[in-house]
Amino acid sequence: MRVTISLYLALSFWFVIAGTLTAQENTVFDPLTGDISSKLPALEVLIDSAIATNPQIIFSDQQLMITELKLRSKRIEWTRNIGLQANVGYGNLFNYATSSTGSIDPIPVASSSSQTQYTTAFYINLPFSTIADRRNQLRLAKSEVIQAESMILSGKNEIRQLVITQYNNLILKQRLLSIKAKNLESIRMNMQMGEKEFLNGVIPLSEYTNLSSSVADSEAGYENARMEFLTAYMMLEEIVGIRFNLINIISDTYEHN
Repeated sequence: MRVTISLYLALSFWFVIAGTLTAQENTVFDPLTGDISSKLPALEVLIDSAIATNPQIIFSDQQLMITELKLRSKRIEWTRNIGLQANVGYGNLFNYATSSTGSIDPIPVASSSSQTQYTTAFYINLPFSTIADRRNQLRLAKSEVIQAESMILSGKNEIRQLVITQYNNLILKQRLLSIKAKNLESIRMNMQMGEKEFLNGVIPLSEYTNLSSSVADSEAGYENARMEFLTAYMMLEEIVGIRFNLINIISDTYEHN
């Protein structure tokens, strides 16, 4: 169930290499006429990249590894109270005895020798409290592992939703920008015609003023849409950890006329 850190690092490394190769061959893209969805990586690729490079997911994965190690430690903790003890001793052994040869008084006999002695002992030191609490400690450690796994799964789901939302938001902002640009172009053409008609006395000053106000409003709307598109573009790059390297060409006709 758990995706290991090594897999995360491998994915991150792949995306870095892919980004480097893309940077060498920048893609020319005009957001006023093109479709940005055709220039972006597949949605699943973006999601995988966001998960692989997300610091919180990496941290949660490390926490899961720690809790798993704690669980393994708890399972073998009781063996610390069981062991085998061995002792080795070396020294002189003195023997004193008496022997009888038929005489009345026994004859004392003394002897000494150098010997090495070995002793071994098997011990068990398990307090009752340790035995009684071991099951609770294991349950606690298992619960921590399950909790860490759930946090990773929850984090992945949140990132997935975030990428999907921002991906669709970028596509929407690009399409709105294109609409705003076309609308601005149409209004500017009307303004040019209206200016000629005003100079020729065909329309009054009030109508000409309204046209000028419409052009100003359309230009402001276009600039707002352009900034929203660029913001959505950069936000998606930050979320997924990939530089798309699209050269955004917005014609000077729309910006300065």
